Parts: sequence; structure tokens; C-alpha cells
Amino acid sequence: MSTFQAPKGTYDLIPPRSAKFLAVREAIAAPLRNSGYGYVETPGFEDVNLFARGVGESTDIVSKEMYAFETKGGDQLALRPEGTASVLRAALEANLHKQGNLPVKLWYSGSYYRYEKPQAGRYRHFSQVGAEAIGAEDPALDAELIILADQAYRSLGLRNFRILLNSLGDKECRPVYREALQAFLRGLDLDEDTLRRAEINPLRVLDDKREAVQKQLGGAPLLRDYLCDACKAYHEEVRELITAAGVVFEDDPKLVRGLDYYTRTTFEFVHDGLGSQSAVGGGGRYDGLSEMIGGPALPSVGWALGVDRTVLALEAEGVELELPAATSVFAVPLGEEARRVLFAKVTELRKLGVAADFSYGSRGLKGAMKSANRSGARYTIVAGERDLAEGVVQLKDMESGEQTAIGVNEIVAELESKLG
Repeated sequence: MSTFQAPKGTYDLIPPRSAKFLAVREAIAAPLRNSGYGYVETPGFEDVNLFARGVGESTDIVSKEMYAFETKGGDQLALRPEGTASVLRAALEANLHKQGNLPVKLWYSGSYYRYEKPQAGRYRHFSQVGAEAIGAEDPALDAELIILADQAYRSLGLRNFRILLNSLGDKECRPVYREALQAFLRGLDLDEDTLRRAEINPLRVLDDKREAVQKQLGGAPLLRDYLCDACKAYHEEVRELITAAGVVFEDDPKLVRGLDYYTRTTFEFVHDGLGSQSAVGGGGRYDGLSEMIGGPALPSVGWALGVDRTVLALEAEGVELELPAATSVFAVPLGEEARRVLFAKVTELRKLGVAADFSYGSRGLKGAMKSANRSGARYTIVAGERDLAEGVVQLKDMESGEQTAIGVNEIVAELESKLG
């Protein structure tokens, strides 16, 4: 056993399970690539103030969960706890918003870090695929992102997820609601930290998962009752567009997101088969975030979907993904001449896009065939000195057990034909 282990609250992705994660990432990204979203990749760490300003100092993410550190040069950095602030920072730094084609549509995939109490579905290192549409205020853009996420999940075979939808208002109507909510919260039996949070960002208290707090929030005022006419009309258009697209959702007037930057449209994807960590993804509109981090006014919307939680949701439903074979052909050479010949054939098959592997290490036939079985290959090529002297190799169908002699110079074309 190794001296070292993965840090608490993290996990290693290793075969064969890692193939599921790759398939999930690909399925989520596919509809985005088909809808004008370009790939962006940002550093794993950023200036700590990017998250303090954008995500919000009152959030648990910034105040309790962020991995912050000082570099040898004195810079204050943090491992990224979420993707939106980083992607928007990158877009602003590259002046993508000035290239005359708004919205700037970006998608990303990567690891994120939060110091949380580890449990099933909640890790200190986790993987997400996200999408951001920057620089346009349009209900159709909000609807597009919700529809694309729904499409991605359904393409994976996921069925038992729900989409929760709400509006958080804007700078015109939210202050009125904020005052009403603060007045309500001041009358509750809350601890000092929660009361302090209520004064900074009272919507964060609604997102508090503790049962003692939730029990007292039954009579809390609802934001939908305070929405201005513009926000009501905007939200109704989002609802109409996703309904027309056949996407089923639930109105949830109590839904808030855990980050300070959200405005208007907010949504969450939940799966009831995951227990307490039921959220598999979510997002919404964040019209003021660009200004919060020093940029111009750029109304934007986006989401992030958890790869690890999506895998857990698939497993909870018993969905088996159709994964491409890691190896389709396995070559077993018997002797030095056969090693040279078959290695050349394996290389040729790989160039043609056929997944092929080779028996390394000069093992005997029995050990090499065990490796062939473990590889999952559909076909095995076996050749020894006598075969080569006759100008053939032995092609074995690993499903039927049938073995046929094929000419050395015909084997590549034969396998390419059989594997389609």
C-alpha cells in the first residue's frame, strides 16, 4: 500500500468508472458546442478578491469554505470554488465583449474546491461543466440554457430529475423585498451569525439548510409577491419559452441560489434519488456581476452542472451508459518476429481509429490471453513463428470463440470491416 492517500473529501477517477465521468462531460458539452458556445479554460486559482466581490463575502463559500492562501510573493489567492466569476474575469480580460458579437457564449469543464464536511455527493474537490452567455438581457437566452441542460440530461438517459424555477427580481424590486424579509427575520429566534447574515444578504438565510432555521421560515414573505412589472413579464416569457420547448419545470417561490450575484431567473436541477445532496446543478441570471468585479454593465446568464452528482444520479436510476470499448483488438505475439509484425499491425489499426492494444512484457500464451480477456477486446490476433511462415495470423472472436487464419497483409482490412 502507498504511503500517501487522496486528501480527505477528494476522490481519484480511475478506470473503469472514470469512463462514466468522461461520458457525462461529453454529453453535457455536446448541446453547448452545437449552440454556439466556445470552450474556455481558466486557472485553478484566482485573486481571492474576485470571489469575495463576486460570490459574496456573506456566503458560506467565501466565509467558511474557500481555500485561500498567500504565495511566496505575497499574493492573496484562492482555489476556485465556482466557475462563473473566473470565466467572466477571463472574458473581460480578453475583451471578448468588445468584439461586436454579444452575447459571448462560453462553456467550460474543470475541478472546483470547497472546504466542506465530506459526505456522499458533497466533496472538497468536485467536477463541473458550466456554460455562460455574457452581455445580453433576453429571456430567450435564459430559456436556451435551461433547455440545453435538460437536453443534456435526457441524452444520458436521466429521467427522474426536476427543474425548479424562480425569479429573484432586480435592482428595482429586490430592495423592497429585502426590507420586508429583514423585518421578518429580525423577529425570529436566530443565532448571531445568522442575524448578521440577514443584515448583509437576507436571501442567504432562506438558503440555510439547518432544520432549526427552516422551521421558522414558513411565513417568510415571498419574492414573487414583490416583483416589479418588468421582472414579472421577463419571468413569464422564460416560462412560456421553456414550456413551448416541452421542458417540464416546477415553480418554486422559495428557491434562492447560494451566491450573491444572481438576479431575475434562477433555477436548480434536483434529483430525489440522492438524499440530502439532491441538487445536481443550477444557475441563473447575474446582471450585475461584471460591475461587481470592475467591468462594464454586462447582463449575463449561466449554469453549472455537477459531473460527480450526475454520475450518482445515473447510478441511482440504474442507467447504464453505452460507453465505447476501451479496446477492440488485442494482439498476442509469440516470438520476436511476431512481436515486430503484430506491433506494426496494432500501430496501423490505431491510425485508422481502431482501439487496439498489445501484449507487452514477453508473456506466454496463457498469460497474454488472460490480458486479452481482461481488456474487453472483441477480437484477438495471435501469431507465432509457424503462422508467419505460412503468411497468416490467427483471428479469434472473443464472443463466439471462433478462430480463423487470416493473411498477414489482409488482417487490418478484415478487422476494419468487422468493426465497422
